[in-house]
Amino acid sequence: MHNNPIKGFIFDLDGTLVTSDLNFTKMKERVGCPIAEDILEYISHIEDDQKRIAAEAAVVNMEIEDALIAKWIPGAQRFIEKLYLRNIPMAIVTRNCKAATSIKIDNNRIPIKSVITREDAPSKPDPTALQMIAQEWCMEPSNIVYVGDYIYDIQAANLAKMRAWSFGFDAQGYTHNKVDRYFDCFTELYNIAELVALE
Repeated sequence: MHNNPIKGFIFDLDGTLVTSDLNFTKMKERVGCPIAEDILEYISHIEDDQKRIAAEAAVVNMEIEDALIAKWIPGAQRFIEKLYLRNIPMAIVTRNCKAATSIKIDNNRIPIKSVITREDAPSKPDPTALQMIAQEWCMEPSNIVYVGDYIYDIQAANLAKMRAWSFGFDAQGYTHNKVDRYFDCFTELYNIAELVALE
């Protein structure tokens, strides 16, 4: 249980702040990745340079196609605006490529400047990106919330010793991972006066 006040928020992007219609089954089929494996991990271990580059390009192309139609998740924009108006530090840590991430942020006018993609740090569930943000903010990890919609987000938060908030993802089957708060709609978070440190 975290008793320290909340001073900052880090968010996943796809499925957390904006919509995503990425078909991961189709994506894995396109690059030859087994369904049960993590696609980024699979691609990183392709020994043939040309095949690896082609696989990376295929994933990026699908991500960019998805980025062009991404919209705010209902309720997320208002929550972000509330934090922004109160000068609460915010960041985005995503497994997306930089190009698709920029499109989604720009098209939806997401007012978050601190962004780490898979090209900037090891991909989640590796906690490195979250730890980088904590260092940038000069904050204890326990003062920071990481909000995401998948097990990798929860695992990364746990490994970084941050609070893990799960948006619509039931992690009960993952007994070794801890969720500090579960919510189905961002409207549940609007009363942030009790959640965020005022100092």
